[in-house]
Amino acid sequence: MPKEFTYGGFTLPELQKMSMDEFIRLLPSRHRRSLTRGLAPDQRLLIERIRECKKATKDVIPPIKTHCRNMPILPEMIGQNILVYNGKEFISVTIAPQMIGHYLGEFAITNKKVSHGTPGIGASRSSMYVPLK
Repeated sequence: MPKEFTYGGFTLPELQKMSMDEFIRLLPSRHRRSLTRGLAPDQRLLIERIRECKKATKDVIPPIKTHCRNMPILPEMIGQNILVYNGKEFISVTIAPQMIGHYLGEFAITNKKVSHGTPGIGASRSSMYVPLK
């Protein structure tokens, strides 16, 4: 039997029924402080787009593109596919209940692991004089 998801002692349907003010009280201090100061214009636009997509009764919900990496994930975003910009491309993030209380940017990593090749042809200027055999 799978364990039921809870956040702050509340189940997912209870979280989705809460008002924004009630939910903000459950968040960690950094998120709570930023949301009580009000949403930035790009955050407000993202929330409005998500609500429009939820109201549209289509079979396929289109993904929403955003540059707003500093948006905390709210219960009303669950199930939505959001394309988050990482500085080079848009990374697809499907919001799951376990993501509540995190920022969108945490799921679209901005840097990649560097794997250096072996010295030789085309590697770098310093390896020009490395014998190839």
